[in-house]
Amino acid sequence: MKKHILFLATIASVYLFAACSSSDKKEDKTTTEKDSYDLALADKMGMFSPLPAQAESAENPITDQKVALGHKLYFDKNLSKEGHISCNSCHNLNTFGVDNLPTSPGDAGKNGGRNSPTVLNAALHATQFWDGRAKDVEEQAGMPILNPIEMAIPKEDFLIDRLSKIEGYSKLFEQAFPGEGNAISYKNLRLAIGAFERKLITPSAFDNYLNGDLTALTKQEKSGLLTFINVGCASCHNGAALGGNSFQKFGVHKNYWELTGSKNIDKGRAEVTKNEADNYVFKVPSLRNIDKTSPYFHDGSVSKLDKTIEIMAESQLNYKLSPEEKDNIIAFLKSLTGKVDEKFKKAPIN
Repeated sequence: MKKHILFLATIASVYLFAACSSSDKKEDKTTTEKDSYDLALADKMGMFSPLPAQAESAENPITDQKVALGHKLYFDKNLSKEGHISCNSCHNLNTFGVDNLPTSPGDAGKNGGRNSPTVLNAALHATQFWDGRAKDVEEQAGMPILNPIEMAIPKEDFLIDRLSKIEGYSKLFEQAFPGEGNAISYKNLRLAIGAFERKLITPSAFDNYLNGDLTALTKQEKSGLLTFINVGCASCHNGAALGGNSFQKFGVHKNYWELTGSKNIDKGRAEVTKNEADNYVFKVPSLRNIDKTSPYFHDGSVSKLDKTIEIMAESQLNYKLSPEEKDNIIAFLKSLTGKVDEKFKKAPIN
């Protein structure tokens, strides 16, 4: 709310300055057009918020020691049974937290059934996984490790015993969780990876705009943002992550597989809840860094962003975008691309 008030105040100050400068009879058409978009957007920005510096958690306070341990674990292939993959294999921090594959190969080379979503900004989501079966990144972090198709560790004790024998881990766990009799535990492993992932926040030009820098977005990006809001995209893709905070049926107006060409008809959240009302319901994905995280949808069935936008407009809003509207929305979505902290993009040296 405070950020929205700041945005409105910035708009007001810009127009006050413009009014006081009206003696200059040479009108800057480009500036006028940009200002008109700012004015049109001014009362709509409350549905978004800038990204925080990190995703805080009362249940898992972030410390440098936890982050250091989580960073090491995230890149460690010892977390898979045969040592073929790490967390970073499917959620590669050098490629915006994804592997750019429709579905990802596990430790034994067999692919999972759903697309691996980006880990960037994921700690801000209300739940984790496409079906929301994990409440937070800490719970999520422990699940692929024990999944027989993914990292295939047979049981928690198997991994803890393995890590206990690796030089350096005892000290790192003790530093991250001081005062605990046996700091190397599966619970603490999850907490450490979660703390690391809570640092993977990627602010972009859009955040600068939300924070009051009216020059942060171009005219086309602002036009795309206005279209994004007016046609209804922002009714689901809102908040700091522009998504991740609700569930929606995929295919409100038409079966999604008829539009995506999906080979497998995935019932989504219904597989968790066993409730028919949840058939084809999925967590709304975040649009942060969306230009870099193809392919799209829960099954990675569509590789192009423009086609994805067309499908979403048709399936969810029963709306056909014009070429100009689509191009402008794409321009806006590209303003959501941020940067991963360089020190997190590779495995730590020690």
